[in-house]
Amino acid sequence: MGEKKTTNIILFSGDYDKAMAAYIIANGAAAYDHEVTIFHTFWGLNALRKDEHMPVKKGFLEKMFGKMMPRGSDKMGLSNLNYAGFGPKLIKNVMKKHNVMPLPKLIEMAQEQDINLVACTMTMDLLGLQKEELLDNIEYAGVAAYLAEAEDGKVNLFI
Repeated sequence: MGEKKTTNIILFSGDYDKAMAAYIIANGAAAYDHEVTIFHTFWGLNALRKDEHMPVKKGFLEKMFGKMMPRGSDKMGLSNLNYAGFGPKLIKNVMKKHNVMPLPKLIEMAQEQDINLVACTMTMDLLGLQKEELLDNIEYAGVAAYLAEAEDGKVNLFI
């Protein structure tokens, strides 16, 4: 039997296009029988946020972070050519025209392929995010857990 193939991705960016790249790579790797983990940290956690507002108790700073960050993967901006929110609308229109799967669907596909979606607990504490605000069926861990997986990884990416 062959050696276990693993792909580990740190998703640090909160940009729609970079998150799409991470999820396209992850889904492709899973299709090639890789065990895949996406470790979402800092702004990458926005890809895991639920679209709807969740009533959770927060302090002032945590509320402010929550208001400044996009709620849900479909509301993330572009890394370039964002144009005050017009860029994402334009690129999504072009993607639809070319039958490219949007980010929310890529995330669903990742969950269907049993890709390990991990939210960084330290960053959640820093940004005041709570489990109720993130997607269901994800895992929560710190950097030590990520490093343990990445140590034996065949492919390790930082996006």
